[in-house]
Amino acid sequence: MKHLAAYLLLGLGGNTDPSASDIKGVLESVGIDADDDRLDKLIDELKGKDINELIAEGSTKLASVPSGGSGGGAAAAGGAGGAAGGAAAEEEAKAEEKEEEKEESDEDMGFGLFD
Repeated sequence: MKHLAAYLLLGLGGNTDPSASDIKGVLESVGIDADDDRLDKLIDELKGKDINELIAEGSTKLASVPSGGSGGGAAAAGGAGGAAGGAAAEEEAKAEEKEEEKEESDEDMGFGLFD
């Protein structure tokens, strides 16, 4: 991914046919070592192709991929006995909300975006 990102950055900068050394230069400027095998494969795959056409083609392919549907969470539990059932369901919902809040607040879980 990092090689492709550097390739795209160079393309945005006006370099329509970046070389391996161009891509290495971009990566090294931010302290990332380039993997020569992956870089060579990327260059071979993109040689002579218009990146804008590839992006448009990929977008149409991505649009046809199913993405999970509209299924919701778990089904609601049946009410057992008037007001008592409603109060229990309300307490359960509050407990779930607190648990979700706790899960979401796990900071960065020990790793950063660029590790």
